[in-house]
Amino acid sequence: MLELSINNMEQLSSVTRALSSKVRLQIIDLLNTGNLNVHQLAEELEIPISTAASHVRILEEASLIHTELRPAKRGAMKVCTRNFDDVHIALNQKKKEANELENYELEMPIGQYSEFEVAPTCGMANQDKFLVPEDEPVHFYNPLKSDAQIIWTRKGFLEYKFPIILKANAKIKSIQFSLEICSEAPNHDHEWPSDITVWINDIDVGTWTSPGDFGDRPGKLNPKYWADSTSTQYGILKTWKVTNEKTMLDDINLSNVTTQDLNLLDNNYVKFRVGIKNDAIHKGGMNIFGEEFGDYAQGIKMKIDYY
Repeated sequence: MLELSINNMEQLSSVTRALSSKVRLQIIDLLNTGNLNVHQLAEELEIPISTAASHVRILEEASLIHTELRPAKRGAMKVCTRNFDDVHIALNQKKKEANELENYELEMPIGQYSEFEVAPTCGMANQDKFLVPEDEPVHFYNPLKSDAQIIWTRKGFLEYKFPIILKANAKIKSIQFSLEICSEAPNHDHEWPSDITVWINDIDVGTWTSPGDFGDRPGKLNPKYWADSTSTQYGILKTWKVTNEKTMLDDINLSNVTTQDLNLLDNNYVKFRVGIKNDAIHKGGMNIFGEEFGDYAQGIKMKIDYY
C-alpha cells in the first residue's frame, strides 16, 4: 500500500496528477494482469508509442509503476510493473491530544548489574555453562556476568541503572519493572519462602514473598544441560508498578509510595534494586532469570508512561 499524507503535499500532488488521466488509469489496470512493455501498452490502448511512453514516465515519476530496460530484438524495450495494490490518502493529520500518554520502554539483561552484594549459595550461568565458580562472590565482578541468563544468591541484592530518555518537560504518570524471579534453596524447594524487596532510586517500594524455589519441571526456555539437573528451573513473572497515587504488585495495592517520592527526573537514569533485606523475616534468597532461561523470554523490563 502507498501511504500518502497532506503533510507531504509534493508527493500527494505527484500521485494525484498521475491518477487524473483516464489513459494512465487504463495503464495501471492493464498492469494488473502482468508486466507489459511500452509497445504492448500502446497497442492495447490504440495510442501512439510516444504518447504511451509519456504516460508511463508520469506514472513512474509518481512511483506508481516501476520500469526496467530489457533486451529486445532491436535494442532494448522498457517493461512496466505496477508497484502498489492500494493507495491510502490521509487528508486530515490527527493531532495529538494534550493529555495523550506516551511510553518509554527498555529491557536490561540480568547480567548488566552496576552494583551487587551476594553470599553463598550464589552463582550464574548461561545457555552453555556455569559462568563463574559457585559460592565465590568475588567472581560477580567478572566481565562474563554480561552473558548471564540465570543469577542466584542467598543474600544481598543486584542493582541496575536504566537510562531515561524522555522529551523536555515530561510528566511521568507511572513506572514499572517486571522480571521472572523466585526463591533460592539448595537444589530446589517449593516451600521455601523469601521476602524479595524492590527499591527504585533507593526508595523501598514494596516486598513480595516468593513461596518457593521451583524445580519440578524444566523451564520452558532452559538448555538441556540445565533442564536435566535438579536445580532451580523457573520463576514467577512479577511486576512492581508505581503510579501518581500508589505502588502495586501485579495490579494489587502494595504500598503508598508514588512517582513523586522517587524523584525520577532528577537524573538521566533510574536505579532499580532487587534483593533481600538484612532484617527480612524470610531470608530465602532469590533467582533471577534472563530471556533464555525459565518460562519468560525477557530480562528486566522497565516501562514509563508519561505525558
